[in-house]
Amino acid sequence: MAVQKRHGASPQARGREMARLGRQLWQELGSVRDAATELMNRHPDTPSLQAHRYVCGLSQDQAAVRYNEMTDNQTSLGGTTINAWETWGRRRGAGSPPSFSSLLVLASAYGQGPLGVADEPISPSDLIAEAYERLAPEDQVSLRRFATTRTIPEGRRPGGQVLPLAAQTTRTIPVESNPIGPDFTLAVPTVEYGNPAISVYSLPNPQPGQLLDLTWASFGYGLERLIRQIKNLGRRLDADACFGINEAGLVMATFLASAQFGRCPIGYLKCNKHRDQISLDKASHYPELREAPTIVLCDFEVKHADVIGFVTKEIRRRYPNAEIYFAVFGAMTKGRDLDVTSFDDLTGAGIMRAADLAAVFIAATMSPPGIEPPLELR
Repeated sequence: MAVQKRHGASPQARGREMARLGRQLWQELGSVRDAATELMNRHPDTPSLQAHRYVCGLSQDQAAVRYNEMTDNQTSLGGTTINAWETWGRRRGAGSPPSFSSLLVLASAYGQGPLGVADEPISPSDLIAEAYERLAPEDQVSLRRFATTRTIPEGRRPGGQVLPLAAQTTRTIPVESNPIGPDFTLAVPTVEYGNPAISVYSLPNPQPGQLLDLTWASFGYGLERLIRQIKNLGRRLDADACFGINEAGLVMATFLASAQFGRCPIGYLKCNKHRDQISLDKASHYPELREAPTIVLCDFEVKHADVIGFVTKEIRRRYPNAEIYFAVFGAMTKGRDLDVTSFDDLTGAGIMRAADLAAVFIAATMSPPGIEPPLELR
């Protein structure tokens, strides 16, 4: 059910209706994070900060009260501060950004759900997903570091109720992950009037000449980077389907479809290679879509082989006039320097350009012979 902007309706009335819808979605999906994602899919003008608050059924003043309760009332935050943060999340140049520490508190507060008794882990990155690049550099670094650790709260009251943050003790457990290089900006092919600059990181290989085995933590980090790039395309990308190329691409497509595209249909392209020839297996799956659909193709890596060119021809044959976007985890570089300055420094640049893609998203750069997904997915 969509919330209509009725002529003359006050912001307070619309806020109450959005909160009602948010609570309803929470009841249907059983998750604050999933309900907030669905709410944003239905109302693209709603920033993540505001969507999570609506799902909890809170006004701005009530959100501030819960925030203060999380700090054992050692803070005196007001609803005007919540409003300033949400205004900042909604548009550039307005409001004021929350600090990293405030995002941590707010994530814990919204993780309690509408009833205030839940303990759903909400990442602070989820709250500012569409506005991450506008945070202070120090807060961006803090969020990246936070994403590579798992914090286990040990202070709980009987019945599982979480203690205020001030009364908790925590221990941080490092998550096994591959070393990654610093972020750098790369200009890639994109839609008309879109944002061509994407934030990419490198995957240095400590054992040159051997495949780099990725951990699940690294795999998840790359998917989060792709989602961030999609959100910063410059316009909202609504996919009619996500297609995964082989099993690793299928896993990527599943995560993107669920986290970013409102659980859109998922397609599967099983590629068989015979020497230099590529064919599609009969096990491939093609969901029924509308005419001229928007499709996001997901592949684990792009090297020299023209898999993307072969696949896009088949997609366009089955779905005439399809608009195709390409999300790839790792792109191989031509030289040893992984911090490339040009898209054409990638070995697959030519084949990606020739595929006539609407836009390209790349999580990381890699060196030969490439990277291996977790559990040896193919």
